[in-house]
Amino acid sequence: MSRAIALNARATAGFEDRVANALAVLQAAASAHPGRIVQTTSLGAEDMVVTDLIARHGLPIALATLDTGRLHAQTLALIPRIEQRYGLAVEVWSPPAEQVVQFVDRHGAMAMRQSIELRKACCALRKLEPLARLLQGRQAWVTGLRREQSGARGTVLFSEADDQGRSKINPLADWSWADVWHYIQLNDVPYNPLHDEFFPSIGCEPCTRAIALGEDFRAGRWWWEDEAAKECGLHVSHDVSHDYNKEATA
Repeated sequence: MSRAIALNARATAGFEDRVANALAVLQAAASAHPGRIVQTTSLGAEDMVVTDLIARHGLPIALATLDTGRLHAQTLALIPRIEQRYGLAVEVWSPPAEQVVQFVDRHGAMAMRQSIELRKACCALRKLEPLARLLQGRQAWVTGLRREQSGARGTVLFSEADDQGRSKINPLADWSWADVWHYIQLNDVPYNPLHDEFFPSIGCEPCTRAIALGEDFRAGRWWWEDEAAKECGLHVSHDVSHDYNKEATA
């Protein structure tokens, strides 16, 4: 048994009902937005559960992910594993290469460590810009957000409108971390091996570390920042109109 499963997987009361509800939420969303709905997977444990539900039940929901250019090799390796396991294509969206080069030339490869402003500019360039293109022409997107993940996500709904009026579907909103891993164990869902190394929340390599016993779930993300700043913007705002290369360096 893997370390992550041994440590986290637990059968809890109501699990079957939560699985059934997540499936019903996905089915309703797919029916409401035929051909215009996509799962935006971060390739984390929650998103792998959502992908498994989509594939297992043959739901007409496209799969897409963001390759920021700074992901762990273990994360990227999940893309071919998904395609081989489920027989589904995964769209891969990346930031404009020229803009990335300009940003790094101006601010350095580790700009995200210099200030919150530069870290958010890096996230905007590498995540928000390709996400905006990914979502063009689509009416709905599916995430793996859960209320338990952080205080900022404590009021996540199963379905809500994003800031562009699209439907944002969060089928695992009421799931616990134990639920996620119990589902992975029961259904032999592939997952990022970094989870076995105490990485519960996995983002870009320079911005993610393992956590220690007793630390908060997202303590390994942007650990040098104040807790209140720990969102990349994917689930906050999608305004990508500014010039990333002109951010203040203060």
